[in-house]
Formats: sequence, C-alpha cells, structure tokens
Amino acid sequence: MFQVNPRVQGVKSELLELYRDVCTSTIGHLTDFGFLKGIQPLFRPARFIGNAVTVRIPHMDSSAVHKVMDLVQPGDVVVVDMSGDVERSCWGGMVSYAAHVKKVAGVIVAGCVNDVDEIAELGLPVFSFGISPLTTRILGIEGEINTTVSICGVSVHPGDLVVADNDGVFVVNPEAASKYGRIALQKQRQEPETKRKLDAGESIASISGANRFFVNSEQHA
Repeated sequence: MFQVNPRVQGVKSELLELYRDVCTSTIGHLTDFGFLKGIQPLFRPARFIGNAVTVRIPHMDSSAVHKVMDLVQPGDVVVVDMSGDVERSCWGGMVSYAAHVKKVAGVIVAGCVNDVDEIAELGLPVFSFGISPLTTRILGIEGEINTTVSICGVSVHPGDLVVADNDGVFVVNPEAASKYGRIALQKQRQEPETKRKLDAGESIASISGANRFFVNSEQHA
C-alpha cells in the first residue's frame, strides 16, 4: 500500500537566509538533538540547507523514491528512510539526474547509494551510510511520501529544516530553528576576536572559561 501526502513547506525564506552561513558543528555546541549520526557526504565540499520532503521504503522497493520526484520543488531536500536496510542502494544516477532537473538542494539516504561518478559529475550533494552495487527495484510493494520518518534515531517531519555541510547533518523543526541559528551566528562572529586573543598570547582555556575547573588541581600540583 502506498501513502502519498501533500508536500509541506515548513521552511520560509527568512529561515534559509538565517542559516546561509551557519555551520552544523556550531549548532553542536548548543544541542545534542537533531544530528544524523553516521550519515556522511558522498563527496566534499558539500553544503545545503532546505525543506525536507520525506520518503519511506520497504528495503527492496524504491517505487516511492521515483514518485517523490513528481512532488519536489527547487530547494527541497529529499530524505529517504530505507527501513533499516544499510546494505542496499536506493539512490543512483538516474534518480540523481531527475533531482538535478528539479533543482533539489540535496539528498539524505539512510542506506547506500550507487553510480558515484554520475552523482559527482552532476554536483548533487548526497549524504548516505555508504556505497553499494546492490540496488533496490521498482516492485510496487509499498511506500510513504511526506510522512514522519526515522533517520539515525531522529524523527524527520515533512517541512523540517535540513542543514548539511562537511561536518554532518542537522534536522530541526522550523519553529525551533531560529533560536539555534541566531546563537550559532553570534558564536561564529566571535571567532575572529578569539583568534586575535590567541595571537596576542592568551590561552584558549582562559578565553573559554575552562581554567575555572582546574583551580584546585593547580594548587595541589
């Protein structure tokens, strides 16, 4: 049985602009939640931000992966839940070309991909668990589009904000995203001043405040 829900536009242009220069590792200073641990870019450099369009497939049947290309809009991020199959590829050269034509911002696959050279030639940013020549087929068994999926223990909802770069992938509800984005940008804007202090001879432990935890240990040394 197939379930196809309408596309959700949860990410507004203001949020995309806010996150244009935000690094996932900066957000990693602020929260432990929302990171897709184990997902890696197929090639670097890789960076995109966009609106999540979700797909869930039952291991071998990638019919829904093909169908989702009828729903995506420019700037979307396709997020594929392969129901725990980490050995098979559901994403190759032809579907990458279809995504490229639709101007998809990027792809997240909780499984494997194939046709690496074709994807790299297109320049389509793809994150996955790895590469495999063993592929899915168009079998018409079942699948879901624009439902909540689970990627690396993270619930990804249609319309969530997806932020991906060389360090990894962060997914967040748009309503909670602004606070993380503003704080992350503030931290990044402070980095040049921190480097200036380091150049001037200050210690990083002093600047970060780590020194306060070592007062007693230094006295007993």
